[in-house]
Order: sequence, then C-alpha cells, then structure tokens
Amino acid sequence: MISPLAQFQRRKEPSVPPAEAPSPARRPTAIALCRRWADPAAVTLTTLLVAWRASALGQWIVDDAAITFAYARSIDEGLGPVQQPGADPVEGYSNPSWLALLVIGRRLGLFDRGALLGVSDLVLYPKALALLCTAGVLACVAVAARAVLPGRAWAVTLLAGGLLAANLSYVAWSFSGLENPLYALTAAATGALLVRGAVRGTLLRPAVAAAAGAVALLAALTRPDGAVLAAAYPVAVLLFLRRDALARAGRAVALSCGTFALPYAAFLLWRRATFGLWVPNTAVAKAQQPPRLGQLATSGELLTYGGWALALTGAACAGIALARPGPPRRALAALLVPLALTLVAYGVLGRDWMALYRFATPVWVLAATAFALAAGAVWRAEGLRARALTGCALAGALLLSVTGQAAQNDRFVHRPTLSMCFVAERYGHTFNAYAGYLGLRDATVALPDLGGTLLTSRLRVLDLAGLTDRRVAAAYAARDTAALRDHVLNGVRPELLHVHAAWTAKSGLTAARLAAAGYVPLYTEGNGGDYVRVDAVRDPDRITALRERVRPTLDAMVAEMRPAGCGPVLRAGEGAPE
Repeated sequence: MISPLAQFQRRKEPSVPPAEAPSPARRPTAIALCRRWADPAAVTLTTLLVAWRASALGQWIVDDAAITFAYARSIDEGLGPVQQPGADPVEGYSNPSWLALLVIGRRLGLFDRGALLGVSDLVLYPKALALLCTAGVLACVAVAARAVLPGRAWAVTLLAGGLLAANLSYVAWSFSGLENPLYALTAAATGALLVRGAVRGTLLRPAVAAAAGAVALLAALTRPDGAVLAAAYPVAVLLFLRRDALARAGRAVALSCGTFALPYAAFLLWRRATFGLWVPNTAVAKAQQPPRLGQLATSGELLTYGGWALALTGAACAGIALARPGPPRRALAALLVPLALTLVAYGVLGRDWMALYRFATPVWVLAATAFALAAGAVWRAEGLRARALTGCALAGALLLSVTGQAAQNDRFVHRPTLSMCFVAERYGHTFNAYAGYLGLRDATVALPDLGGTLLTSRLRVLDLAGLTDRRVAAAYAARDTAALRDHVLNGVRPELLHVHAAWTAKSGLTAARLAAAGYVPLYTEGNGGDYVRVDAVRDPDRITALRERVRPTLDAMVAEMRPAGCGPVLRAGEGAPE
C-alpha cells in the first residue's frame, strides 16, 4: 500500500511519456537519390560519350606528342632534358606540366614500359590521362552549373558534354597525346572558379584569388599561350568591382597575380639558366612573330567549323540571359572573360598546319559551357511555348553543325595528322635498316619528322624542323636558309637525310643541292625522299641494291600512312623491319 506522502510526491513529479520505440532511419526516396546522383551521372555519361567518339581514331597518337615522350624517357633515365642520349639540352617541347605527368607515369611503370592486351602504353597512358582530364572538364561544368541552376546542373552538363562530344576538333586533339586535355581542364577550372565567385559573391576571397592564380600557372606551364588565363581573374574582378570594396579587390588581384607570377618567374629563370633562352626552342623554330590585328580574324574559322546556326542560337540564349538581372547574367559575364582571352590567344597564334584547329581546345570547352548555361537559364525562365521553341532551335542547330562538319571530320578520321606509329615505322625503323644494310656505324640522320624517330632510332638525329636543334631554329627565325644549309651540309654532314613536301623548299635542301653536296637518293618521294652521302658507304653497289629492295615496301607504306599500331614497345632498334 502506498502512503499518502508517496502519492503526493508522485503527483509532483513531471509525467514522462513512455519511451517510444526507436524509429528506423529514414531512407532517402528514389527522387532524392536521383537528385543526389544526377550530376555525377551526367559527368560520367558525357565522359563516356566523348571516349566513344575518340575510339573512332583507334590507336592514333600525333607524332609531335612523341617528341615529349622522348624527353620524358630521357629525364626518367637520368639524362636530363635531351632528345636522346648524347644530345645537348634543348627545350624541344613547350608543355612542361604535361611532360611532368609523363615522367611520373614512366616512373610508376605505367608509360613507355610495355603493352596491355597488345596495345602500347605509349598509346594507353596519354589517352587515359585525356579521359581523366575530360571527366575533370565536365565536373567543372557541373560545379559552375550548380552555382547558377541548382537542380538542373545535370541537364547543363549533358548539353555541354554533348556539344563537346559532337565536336571532333575537341575530341581528336584531347586524345592526340598532346597537352590539349590538360589545357582544357585549366580553362574549365578557371571558368568554374569565376562563375561560382561571381554568383555567390565570393570572388574577392583569398582562397578564390589564390586558386585562380594557381590554375593560370598550370595553364602557362601546359602551353605558352595558357598564360592569358592569368588575366581572367583581374578582369573579372574589375567587371564586378564595387566602390566599397576597392581595397579588398586590390589585395585579391595582387594575391592572384603573385600566385601566378612568382613561380612562373622562377621557372623562366630556370629555363634561361638551363637552355639559354627565355622561350622554348620550339617558339624560336616556328618564328612566331609579334601579333597583328588582322590575325584575330582567324578566330572566325572556329565559327564556320562549329556551325553558324549553333553560334547564333547560343548568342541568342546568352543575350536573353544577359538582359535579365540575376545569377545567370553574372555567371555568363564571368565566363565570357576567359572565353574572350582564349579566343584572342588562338587568333594571335595564327593558322596551324595541323588539321581541325588543335589550338582551339580551350575555346571549345568555354564556349560549350557558356552555351549550356545560357540555354539552361532561358529554359528555366520561360514558359512552355518558349521552351519548345528553344529546344527545337537547339536540336536543329546541333544537327546542322554535325552535318556541316561531317566531310571534314571524315577526312580526318580516315587520314589523321601524321601519327607517331607511322613515323616510327617510316623513319625510325627504315633508317635503322638503311644504316645496317649499308654498314653505317655511329651515323647521323637528318629529317623533319621527329617524334617516332626519336623513340626508335639507333642513329643520332638532327631535327630539320628545328624544334630540338638551336642552330636550325635560329636559322628559321632569321629566315636564313643559307645558314641552315651550311650547318647541315658542311657542319654536321649527316650520312642519311630525308626531306619531303614543304620541308624541301623551307630548308632549301633540294635534290640539286643535295647532289652537289655528295648525296644520292635511296627512295624518291615527290620533291624529296631518302638520301645517303656516297662517300660514307664503303660499297657503293649496295646503294643500287638497296634502292630496288625498299621501293615496293616504302611505296605501300607512304600510300597508307596509317599503320594499325605501334606494337608493344618503341625502343631504339627494336621492331625494325628485316
């Protein structure tokens, strides 16, 4: 029996509801899961779409990329930045950060070591890097879109990725073995930083300023013209400058410029101390002239290739978005800054001899991002009728763009720019075989197609294009072909030599001049061919025998110009034909 006092005390105690059984953790709904994974799924899907488009090019790696491959091999083997053992240090590359990735891959056993399923890692590794960079580009698009159109970033990413996949210029040069995918990633990262900063009001934060400077530094070390991205952050700050934030803006710009300029200045000092030049030797060889205003007109070629209907549709969407206050206007204004800078850089570089606009890769990335953001902003703001009109315009413009590019793209797919595998076979292995048959030991070969040759040649190589030879580069820069011929024919006097097409006229090494210098042809190719110095061969009868022996093989090789693959490895002397 409970006492009255106990009953009173129980009444005074607060009533406590009985403990509820723990409810099971709420599981996310299917809609929530879709929203959470929509952006990563869009990035993955469009990356695979770009990779599928790149598969049409097979194992193609452009020969210029193999020059950097050869330098990566020399650096990893402790020889320093030289084109092959015994050569002088010459900066015959213009992509130090890409070169660093190749050296790292070789050190890890992923590059220039062998093959996987019969495919050389000289092909697989740079294409794997390109795939990772492509995923990074599309992730940057998603980050920028999330700041402007939360909930619809996946759609923006799909549209931008679809535009890039449809653009063979972007796809081909991203998977060419060159530094293009890394440069594209720096452009996309710059755009994402500026868009997020402009939309969220964080542009003047120290972290954003430092990140912009660091990305610009990476771009400048990836390609010399990448240095233009160092101006993107200061211009964007000026674009959104407020009077009450002048001091903060000045500090932010100083931080960004310092983050870029100090390490880059240190790199330039190292370049000068190591190679004796402030610019890469490649820039000297190409005799890049000061920019002229008329050169900027070459950017119009990109509109023609991309399609005027697509350009006008994008411009209309951007105009509508820019006309209305709000995040889309700030985002597009910020994104147009690096786009304009890369367009100017493309125009300044001038026309390139390689097909499909290889210098335009960052332009394609930023233009596709701006197009997709503008279209997404218009779609969100308009009603059903306007959305239908926008969708039809986008579909029609994209169809016209793809069909307009078809003929040019087909030509490139069936006969892409000079490949590493072809050069390795045509010049590396062939001239090794020449030297062996003619008994030429410790010989030198002079030719203008270098990458595959450096990876396979047992001979000393003289670069007639001048990319890896200071004397030849200086002669081209001075437009002094007499000095070039004197260096080649009287100074070096290579035992073997090859010129063809434009290189015959550019170098002045015509058949008549070579004959006067004691050279006779082994194989004739158009206005040039393969030559040997007669006095270097002990048995001249072997020259005649060699001519008859090589012609059928070389005729077929030159006609095809696209071997199926490089084989498992490319090493000096390995894989040479009998």
